[in-house]
Amino acid sequence: MIPVLDGSKETVNFEELPGVILYHNDEYEDYPFHWHTAVEIIKPVRNGYTAIVSDQTYELREGDIMIITPGTLHQLKAPETGERIIMLFDCNHISSLSEVSTLLNALVSSVVITRDSNPDLHRALSQILDEIEYEYGKRDPFTTSSIYSLIIKFLVAIGRASIFTENKFPETPSGKRREYIEKYIGICNYISEHCVEDLSIDDIANMAGFSRFHFSRLFKDFTGMACYDYITQCRIAKAESLLVMPDLSITDVAMQSGFNSLSTFNRIFKSVKGCTPTEYKKMNRTHTK
Repeated sequence: MIPVLDGSKETVNFEELPGVILYHNDEYEDYPFHWHTAVEIIKPVRNGYTAIVSDQTYELREGDIMIITPGTLHQLKAPETGERIIMLFDCNHISSLSEVSTLLNALVSSVVITRDSNPDLHRALSQILDEIEYEYGKRDPFTTSSIYSLIIKFLVAIGRASIFTENKFPETPSGKRREYIEKYIGICNYISEHCVEDLSIDDIANMAGFSRFHFSRLFKDFTGMACYDYITQCRIAKAESLLVMPDLSITDVAMQSGFNSLSTFNRIFKSVKGCTPTEYKKMNRTHTK
């Protein structure tokens, strides 16, 4: 069962290592719809596993790797017998890295990597998960740092695989595609770093050297969302990291996250996260030794 569940919000207790928990789950137990602020990685190692994310059902096979992003409502169903690796980690520990922050902001609610869909990436990620599991079991000095270095390596592999694909800028000549990819990585990094400021899409488009229309079309090709929505998503992610700070009021968090008014912040936060900032602040308690 989920140890701490308030409504649909799970509070993840990182009791053994700061910000990371990994275990072999072999329970014949279903988990109801829930969400949490940690990134969750699931890999069945014996028999399959069923994950329902929002209204989409994924039938995971042995070896499939699933990543579920923070704040995503999901349900898990187990077979009568089986085993799977489940890891959760607090992304706040690495969110200061602009490229990692950009990747986490750009990822959809869930990603599944299989041997068939991307054998090279699947092989690399499986090897990294094996290394993380080994480190987690050792508990030597610097274990937490070593695990987070491997988590970064894991995310970098996903990021590189996702951007160096013909799906990015499909109407752009191949000779220009890498140039545009590098340009838009820089733009996304800039937005992640400056999202709390009063950003203008016209100014960002000028920075990229495009008209607003051309920039907006290419931005959606690259990230899968409109630039304004991406800015908002970055601000919400910033707000999440601030809401765990006990000395900051909701108003302080709103202003420091780039929102011009408390009412706008409350409305947008609830529409994205499914709860108010006050509820989020109350429910989010990360316990460490």
